[in-house]
Amino acid sequence: MNAQPPKPAARPAKTSLWRYVKLFRQDILSAQPAKLYRAWMAEFRTPFFRSYLMNQPDLVKTVLKDRPLDFPKSGRITEGLRPLLGRSVFVTNGAEWQRQRRIIDPAFEGGRLRETFPAMWAASVAAQARLSAQVGQEVEIEELTSHAAADVIFRTLFSIPIEDEMAQAVFHEFRAYQRSQPILNLAAFVPVPRWMPRFFRAETKRTAKRIRALISELCQRRAGEITAGTAPDDLATKIMTTRDPQTGDRFSAEEMVDQVAIFFLAGHETSASALAWALYLLATHPDWQERIAQEGQSLTGDFAEISKLRVTRDVFREALRLYPPVPMMVREAACPENFRDRNIPKGAQVVLSPWHLHRHERLWDNPDGFDPTRWQSENGKTCARDAYMPFSAGPRVCTGAGFAMVEGVLLLAHLLRDLRVSPVPGKIPVPEAHLTVRARDGIWLRVEQRPSL
Repeated sequence: MNAQPPKPAARPAKTSLWRYVKLFRQDILSAQPAKLYRAWMAEFRTPFFRSYLMNQPDLVKTVLKDRPLDFPKSGRITEGLRPLLGRSVFVTNGAEWQRQRRIIDPAFEGGRLRETFPAMWAASVAAQARLSAQVGQEVEIEELTSHAAADVIFRTLFSIPIEDEMAQAVFHEFRAYQRSQPILNLAAFVPVPRWMPRFFRAETKRTAKRIRALISELCQRRAGEITAGTAPDDLATKIMTTRDPQTGDRFSAEEMVDQVAIFFLAGHETSASALAWALYLLATHPDWQERIAQEGQSLTGDFAEISKLRVTRDVFREALRLYPPVPMMVREAACPENFRDRNIPKGAQVVLSPWHLHRHERLWDNPDGFDPTRWQSENGKTCARDAYMPFSAGPRVCTGAGFAMVEGVLLLAHLLRDLRVSPVPGKIPVPEAHLTVRARDGIWLRVEQRPSL
């Protein structure tokens, strides 16, 4: 069966602002009118501020690549995550953000990927074993991908498997935190004035406090190992021992907790989303699943093998195109602008949407279709440069983008080389966005043993 990928509920042709807000509160993706998938730019006016959706590639480039300091990350969006993330690299701007990236980036350089690969491989072996134990059953696959992605983070960051008691505690608290979160980026569109105080659910604050306490304990334990000279050479050790080349400073204990929180939230939640949708797409396109299974047969645990998984990489890229884990990113105009003959006032919200850009009808051939071969076409190559940003772009591109591409490709090939997944009749997943793009009622797949190739 080669079905079209599932889309959100029918895109409304036209809607008023207040109906849009109502739809938006229910599901950010289903609320998007059809015209936004054709528009180069759209304006949303509220009584308190304006938002502008940018789809035109050169405007996106201006905001993210050419003049990023003129379009800092919007505080309206990051405020909701502050109880957990503190002053992490995800929420900061300007000199503070630049200092954090100078300390963090060396841990994710190309050579470090090779060093972290054995831990990633061990996590993929464990994930394959867990899925193999459910052969013959219908499995909610997002649960498995969340577990696998968390395992990768713990093994590469702190050299502990997900089965570790502390890792289990952090993982379960994060799941509780995610369920307590409102829809991502709601504040970019709804008419909430800046002066209005932000309130957090009591359980959200309690869960964030518990998570930060657990992370603090992990960091303190690692600091002691570094002092004693017994620390493993993993990502946490690298980040905690790296000095800012300009100031010579390292992260304080509190800063390290902030950074680990976003590494786990971003690295675990986004990877789990991307892998789950990739598995669903392959379940509905068995011909591509067979090709990935054939590539996976060659895997032995050697980092060099990743470069040979070309089909798997194109499939994973296509899953990231159709279901970008972070569907929208919001910046704020630091000064008045003029785009497409429209005056953009200072303080306006500038929305950059991978969800719209990746499915834009004037940019992509067959924008809603699943077609991994597009990446070898001229249209695909052009769009890869100008209209593809699953990890953002420019100086604020996700520091773990390369890490995520290795992780996703490895897990996909490893899980499917001996197993086959197929859709469950009557359970078509409907994508919706909260912290990331997930399925409203989960993604259900049937797991079978694959005949020997």
